[in-house]
Amino acid sequence: MPDFYMPLSGPVNQAFQYWTKMTMGQVGLININMGKSSDPALEQKIIEDVGSYGRQIGQLSDALLAVLQHMKTDTWDAESKAAVEAFRQQVKEVAKLKERHQRASQ
Repeated sequence: MPDFYMPLSGPVNQAFQYWTKMTMGQVGLININMGKSSDPALEQKIIEDVGSYGRQIGQLSDALLAVLQHMKTDTWDAESKAAVEAFRQQVKEVAKLKERHQRASQ
């Protein structure tokens, strides 16, 4: 009688190729390269000593929200107002995700 397997059951063989790649001093199975940099060593040092890309973007977002809070935008054209509102919504969504993640990890 031939072997019969339901989907996602029975013997499953998968060959993994172990990639090793040098990226900003890393050697590993999976490395994430966030893009080209004219000085990868400096970029790595900034990430280690100053903050991750997410932390840097978060602080820029906080600063921009503070600036926007003190600006009169009522004379801005509709496209500019929409861009600011989209930015504010994105910052709110990030804050919601961070809050959910924090509650889930407690």
